[in-house]
Amino acid sequence: MKTKFLFLILSICFAFMNAGCNNDLQYKEPEVAAVTQLLSPNQQQHVTLVPSATASLFFEWTSAFCADGYEPIYEVLFDLPNGDFSHPLYVMTSDDNGARHHVTITHKILDKIAQKAGIANAETGSVIWTVVTSRGIRQAKSSEFRTLSITRLAGFSELPTQLFITGEGSEEGVNTQKALRLTSIENGVFELFTHLEAGKNYYFIDNKDGNSRKFFISGTSIKEQVEGTPNATIGESGIYHLTLDFNIAVCSIEKVLSVGWYFSPSGKVDIPLSYIGNGTWQGSGATPFKQEGWGRDERYKFEMVVENGGSQKVIHWGPTNSNLDSRPSDNESPDYFLVKQWSPSQWDNKWKLHGIFDTEKTGNKTKFTLYLNGDAPYHHTTEIAN
Repeated sequence: MKTKFLFLILSICFAFMNAGCNNDLQYKEPEVAAVTQLLSPNQQQHVTLVPSATASLFFEWTSAFCADGYEPIYEVLFDLPNGDFSHPLYVMTSDDNGARHHVTITHKILDKIAQKAGIANAETGSVIWTVVTSRGIRQAKSSEFRTLSITRLAGFSELPTQLFITGEGSEEGVNTQKALRLTSIENGVFELFTHLEAGKNYYFIDNKDGNSRKFFISGTSIKEQVEGTPNATIGESGIYHLTLDFNIAVCSIEKVLSVGWYFSPSGKVDIPLSYIGNGTWQGSGATPFKQEGWGRDERYKFEMVVENGGSQKVIHWGPTNSNLDSRPSDNESPDYFLVKQWSPSQWDNKWKLHGIFDTEKTGNKTKFTLYLNGDAPYHHTTEIAN
């Protein structure tokens, strides 16, 4: 009997002890204090962004503490001037994965924040910023906020790596899956030869997956459209040469007046080429070589005439190898037929036709196709036209 009574007493004590331990081990989120003072940048400070990978702005605030004695995690929130930070434009964790009460934000990121705020390239606007502290799931937002004035980059801090043209006024219309690819000629610079329809909208996208950035041309400037569809048109239907430089947000537009096969011995275009779409021209005609005392001359290139602001310019398209001076073989490398822009001249930077294209000797006419599009390196082909 005494044994049973003792066992009962011990069981009750153990139960009370276990309950006390459970209460002690129950985790409670510690209270977290809000930041009381923002230190830098100053209220209404202005920053003019510059296109440098190292350019940055330093943000700092006073420390806050948690009830458990540890430092909280800090995040900087940005919003529109009339915002309340409930849906911030951008959130930036402070330095050292949120442990520091300061953060260095690059101009590239600030430009992205300004873009989200609807500030256009090279224009000035404002955003507000504050700091939120957190410990676990508990958060505290500072009651203080500051306004930052930003002049955006003239160019784009985040350059597109690829670009396509779409829209009703483009060759493939509004079907973005058929949008024509522009040629990347250097980092952030794209080129396009295409037909544009007057009065109809066209614009550029950086991918075809439906979640693309959208760009349009305004005068000679490149703008980014944050929401909706850009509304940009051309005044006159025609074939155009467009060069978009996102490094400085500038676009040049030239109207292509003509393209033709230029025969060096005659010093002129002997066969006009017609535009057939997607930066491609094609034409056929007789190609008799010219008899000289040393042999038959078959040197050629392509000539393009463009117009910009009422002023015309002649461009010659010749081989990428300026020293090329031989006829192609029967199984010539495709590199032989690659093309590059050159200053106009009668004899420099030319190819030579294969002997089968000497119309006077073989009766063959020649079909030329010039490809200046983003699907492949610029090149041309020669075929018997008969």
